[in-house]
Amino acid sequence: MFDFISKFKSDKNRKKLKDKNFEFLFQEDRSGEFVVIDTETTGLNPKEDEILSIGAVKIKDNKILTSQTFEVFLKNSKEINSNSIKIHRIRPFDLKDAKTTKEGIVEFLNFVGSRPLVGYYLEFDVSMINKYTKEMLGITLPNKMIEVSEIYFDKTISLIPQGNIDLRFDTILKKCGIPNMGAHNAVNDAIMTAMIYLKLTKEK
Repeated sequence: MFDFISKFKSDKNRKKLKDKNFEFLFQEDRSGEFVVIDTETTGLNPKEDEILSIGAVKIKDNKILTSQTFEVFLKNSKEINSNSIKIHRIRPFDLKDAKTTKEGIVEFLNFVGSRPLVGYYLEFDVSMINKYTKEMLGITLPNKMIEVSEIYFDKTISLIPQGNIDLRFDTILKKCGIPNMGAHNAVNDAIMTAMIYLKLTKEK
């Protein structure tokens, strides 16, 4: 039943595609790769806020392909809030050579293809990207999504069924024995998330 519903939703989404050059997003993925993604944004409201940068890295055969990282900075239409700069540390100066949202999103889609997406609170990142793909192409990302915090929760709840599980990123890193890379940016966060994913899935 689940596969039928997923196919129905995918077919419905595909019919909305405005540009047939992006049919590849709906093709069956045969690469055996996963793409771990992260975004830095002007805020946490997909309806009002914008993406400042997207970072991504590929995983294949339980290895992080650090030679295949992706990073793009996007022009934004609003002044960057000083409070958000404290979080993502992206200043207006850092965006002087940024690409238009259309250019950046197209590059991202070509990098990802139809591969499954992995992320930490991935739903937010995808909802931010969908804001642009809906406008440009009429569709939302059709890729399969894998949420690392859900995997971590499922593995931890069996150990402390009555406890409150801390799903903060830094806590999951520590519990998985993964060093914090320090610099908070989309690529580093994607790589650390990839390390979490491999740690959790290798121990299944």
